[in-house]
Amino acid sequence: MYPRILSAVTLAVGSLGIASIANAARVVDVEIGVAPPEPATTTVIVTPEVRQGFIYEPAHFGWDGQRYVWVDGEYIPNREGHHWEHYTLERHGDRWHYRSGHWDDD
Repeated sequence: MYPRILSAVTLAVGSLGIASIANAARVVDVEIGVAPPEPATTTVIVTPEVRQGFIYEPAHFGWDGQRYVWVDGEYIPNREGHHWEHYTLERHGDRWHYRSGHWDDD
């Protein structure tokens, strides 16, 4: 009987650890040695109307770990009591600092 309880507790504790790792992995914060591509001159970025209960993250170039990729704009459900930090892509000398959009508690 005790081995079953021990197995259940071990599984439960392990699952909590996986959930913590998954939450921590949502924020991408990297230094990149390559400048982002210029948006195409035909690219039109439109900010849509405000939707009650959502924030809007505009379209932008993001980093997938190997190269820049275009990230479409998206509505993100609002989290009561939290603040959304929009993505940043800033030049720091000869490198670029990219941080993905995230909630202030991520």
